[in-house]
Amino acid sequence: MADVKFLRLWDIYSALLTPTQREITDMFFNLDLTVSEIAEAKGISRQGVSECLASSKRQLEEYENKLGFSRLLREGDLRLSLILTKAGRWAEGFAAAHPEYEGDIALLKGILNGDYASAASQLAGEAERIENNQNKG
Repeated sequence: MADVKFLRLWDIYSALLTPTQREITDMFFNLDLTVSEIAEAKGISRQGVSECLASSKRQLEEYENKLGFSRLLREGDLRLSLILTKAGRWAEGFAAAHPEYEGDIALLKGILNGDYASAASQLAGEAERIENNQNKG
């Protein structure tokens, strides 16, 4: 299993790697193949695969050091988590102090605990289509 740190960096920056680096790192990170299995599949030496992986990891770290997208995403995730936790705790305390608002608090908890992955994915797709249409015109 690949290192989670490098999986995140790969998810963000893999498009900046060469096609060969992308293919080998994809086999390693996402297909969970060993260096020997990759070498056999690609018809190259294990040393070549190891060197490619090492240079790719260094390059991914350099991209992160220069651009910092992974750090920004992680901080955003943590910020959102803190907000949701604090709002949930507030809702619990408010519900205990004001049982007459039970329905409203239940609605708020539903909003705070909702799974918005598919809605976010749909919005991202729409935004991408709009950008593509603007770039064409």
